[in-house]
Amino acid sequence: MKAKYQPRINLEDRTLLQDVIPLDTPITLFVDPASACNFSCPFCPTGHQKLIDETGRFQGVMKLDLFKKIIDDLKEFPQPVEVLRLYKDGEPFLNKNLAKMIAYAKQSGAVKYIDTTTNGSLMTPARLEPVLEAGLDKINISVDGMDAGQYLEFTKYEFDFDEFVKSVKWLDQNKGACEVSIKIPGDILTENQKEEFLEVFGDYCDRIFIENFAPCWPEFDVETHTGVKIQQGIYQQSITQTDTCPYIFYSLSINADGLASSCFLDWGRKLLVGDARRQSVNSIWHSEEMNDLRLQHLKGKRNENPVCKSCGQLTHCLPDNIDAYREKLLPAFLEYAEKK
Repeated sequence: MKAKYQPRINLEDRTLLQDVIPLDTPITLFVDPASACNFSCPFCPTGHQKLIDETGRFQGVMKLDLFKKIIDDLKEFPQPVEVLRLYKDGEPFLNKNLAKMIAYAKQSGAVKYIDTTTNGSLMTPARLEPVLEAGLDKINISVDGMDAGQYLEFTKYEFDFDEFVKSVKWLDQNKGACEVSIKIPGDILTENQKEEFLEVFGDYCDRIFIENFAPCWPEFDVETHTGVKIQQGIYQQSITQTDTCPYIFYSLSINADGLASSCFLDWGRKLLVGDARRQSVNSIWHSEEMNDLRLQHLKGKRNENPVCKSCGQLTHCLPDNIDAYREKLLPAFLEYAEKK
């Protein structure tokens, strides 16, 4: 197998957040090309149309002019954003301007690295080629079954699995400098299918991994919706209690309609902190709403937040833990927030 067996995120050599917080520039910016998805996966809130309808959230694609405004805003920061993550709630390839978005961001000089995550259903060579030419640095591909029948059962989507495999092979031959990562939830596979997954895809990507389901979304019960009892973390690690969210200190999310969320897991739009259509990204990053949430966490009051208290990301998916540094970080952040 050519691919390295490792998760899609880098667990090693991570920035020590306790040494860099507070940040003048976010490390990671999530921008969602599309808030909708053509799959109806049980483990994901976006796959449950009734739930999404109840939130009243926008369901569609981000307009190119709005995206350009967001990228232009990034030039207000003192440094380029390290990672632009073109993914949040939906399927990025539903946005026909995805390649134009990548090209504009690449040429801006305001971001260093661009990645995206896709379910692969629209990942044809015709759609991939302009995305690669635009300069995409990494593509994460989520596999949701090992044949068309399993896809239909799990995603409720008529999926051409054989054509998908051909597209993955085409991508491997034409990716250039783009890194390709492929993962699948092991909870839906038999042991034989796990071996088959590695055999089918292992020679056509740079990294590959079998993940676990995780209760990452606040106020969404993954175990109930999937019928799977979760006993490990998403990357097969032990479940660890963590009280302070690190993401709000180094990342920000812009939804497809321009509303800004403090958290990339804000599927219900209950953690809104601004509107990129009317505010600069810089002003949202330093806004009172963002800083109030950060201070709530630094003061050990996460459980007083009705959304954050139910977040399973901190126990099942978290690669960073700043709990031990709260006492040191709090006075420094109070001083910083006052100046902003």
